[in-house]
This record gives sequence, C-alpha cells and structure tokens, in this order.
Amino acid sequence: MNIVHTESSLGWGGQEIRILTEAAGMRRRGHQVTLICAPEAKIFSEALLTGIPVVALPIAKKNPAGVRALYHRLKANPVDVINTHSSTDSWLAAIATRLLSKAPPIVRTRHISAAVPKNPMTRWLYQKASSHIVTTGEMLRRQLIRDNGYAACSITSIPTGIDTGHFTPGDKLLAREKIGLTEGGIIVGIVATLRSWKGHRYLVEAFARLPDGNARLLIVGDGPQYAALQKQIAELCLADRIVMPGNQRDVLPWLQAMDIFVLPSYANEGVPQALLQAMLCGLAVITTPIGSITEVVEDGVTGLLVTPKQALPLQAAIKRLIDDAELRKKLGAAAIHFAQAGFGIHKMLDNMETVFKRVCHNHG
Repeated sequence: MNIVHTESSLGWGGQEIRILTEAAGMRRRGHQVTLICAPEAKIFSEALLTGIPVVALPIAKKNPAGVRALYHRLKANPVDVINTHSSTDSWLAAIATRLLSKAPPIVRTRHISAAVPKNPMTRWLYQKASSHIVTTGEMLRRQLIRDNGYAACSITSIPTGIDTGHFTPGDKLLAREKIGLTEGGIIVGIVATLRSWKGHRYLVEAFARLPDGNARLLIVGDGPQYAALQKQIAELCLADRIVMPGNQRDVLPWLQAMDIFVLPSYANEGVPQALLQAMLCGLAVITTPIGSITEVVEDGVTGLLVTPKQALPLQAAIKRLIDDAELRKKLGAAAIHFAQAGFGIHKMLDNMETVFKRVCHNHG
C-alpha cells in the first residue's frame, strides 16, 4: 500500500513517536510510507534523522493555504490511504480530499482522551469524511461511542506497540554509570514531555515530602513546563536531589537506571508509551486511572494506582515501594509479562495493516 501520515502538531511526544515507529514498521513490511507535516515541526527533523520520507507543507494551521497544499500534493501523488493524527491536519485532509476526483480513504487516529466536540461538523469529520477511527486504547473507543454516539463498528482500539526486544531489564549499576549517576540510593523517575497534565508538579511535591534523603528523582524530557518545574524545585530546595537531563533519543539506559517509575497524569492519556516501556524494563510503576491507563495497570498487580492531582497519595505510594523491595520485584515481574503479551510492535502493525486494507477494499 501507499500510505500517507499527516501531522499538524509542532510538538514532540508519544503521538509523534508512534507515527514514526508505525511508519518505519510499515516500510519494513514493504509498504510505501510518507509523512506530511509542517516544516517547523519537531517530527519533520526526527523523520529525516530516522530515514522516514517526509514532505513539508504549511499544515500547522487551519487555513486555505494548507488545504491547497495538501490538494496539490495528493493530486500529483495519489495514495491508497491517509492516516491523520491531529485535529488540524484531519480537517485539512478531509477538505482537500473532497476536491479530488478520486479521493483516498481517511483513517483518523485518536491518541488522547480529551473530549471530542459534539456538533454536526465534527460528527461529519469523524463519521463521514473519515472511513475509520483508530483509538490508542479501548476506553477512548468507548468514550466516542458513549459520549459522541459514533458507530461502534467505525472505531477500532489499537494501542501503541513497543519494541519488546529493545526495552528489557538491564544491569542497574551499568545503566547508572552510563548516564553519570553513580551514587547509591533509590532512583524514582519519569519519562514524559513536560506538559502540565502529565502531573510533574505533583510528583515533585510528593518527592519533597519523602523522609528518605538518599532517594533521587530523575525527570527525563523537555517541554513547556520546564521553567515552572525548575522554579518549584528551587523553592523546595531539591536541586541536589533531582536530575533533569532533558530529551533523550534513547531513554532505555535512563529507565534501566530507575527503581520506580511514576506517571501521575491527570488528563488526555491513551495508553502511554513511556509507561509500557517502563513496564517492559521491569520497573514497579505508579500511575493514575486516567484514559486507557487502567487497561495496562491493575492496582496491586502490574503497578499501583493513585488519585490524580494529589501529592499525598502519590508520596505514600512512592514510600511504600521504596520500603518494600519485594513488592517492587513482584510488580515489575508482572508488568513485564503483561506488556510483552499484549503490547508488542508487531501486534500494532498487524492491526493497523488490517484497518488500512479494509478501508481500501471498502473504498474501492
């Protein structure tokens, strides 16, 4: 198949990583895959680095220029299917394809659990302009059916697949040496874009309440909350106990260096990739029952669940795991087994391939 992905977002996070991972996987299977995004988007430069064919068009905003650019690109380069990923590029692609004499089908991937507007135009976009909807978790699928009244048969849940051969437990001491953290003690960590709804500030507040002064907090990632977190850390006098190395192309050694992984999100989650990566690395995880997170973390079995937006329950869960090495080991072992069984990259590719083939067949 000739597949085009569109992405209007300029940021960087799990959504963009999934697009590139999926594109690379489909190319390995012999499909022709091209990414269309804005020239200033982070995913543009990342696609170039990873060898994904990418075309820069002005699609960061909803305007006629974006529609024209997409129309001319698709008219000159016909494709079998378009996979859109954000609101803006979904609208632009929907309008541009309506201008083509032979329009390819659109698959709309929905990555987050934020509410979808309930109005006739948005319903048209999802149920008429799009041939199928893919969500990154079953809870997101049920949300669209329940809250928006979309047809159940038009939506498929396909969680993001993780490379189970790459994300594995490792030698903790070697990993810490590799990233320059050779001191002893428990390391609590998070890998996530520094967005407000990821809950970093609650993690910092909870960490400040821990009685164990030997524990350290590792915050891997970058984003709009960087300055606010730096200010909070300074106000709490935690600069000597918290490490913020920024974005890391390969997060594996950072995960392998941790003892406990925390993701205290309070909105917008599907099935977070970083959470699955941490589970595959055998980490005991603490997170919240937001979006589709409960599809991978069962409280007390594959991790611990806490109330979002509250530092005290989070602090108690972290302390519980710091104090109980056996529980960390038990949760980590269960997490590996669960993640390996259901969230490998090949399962995601198989399921996306099935959706693409079905919409192409039905559209033809």
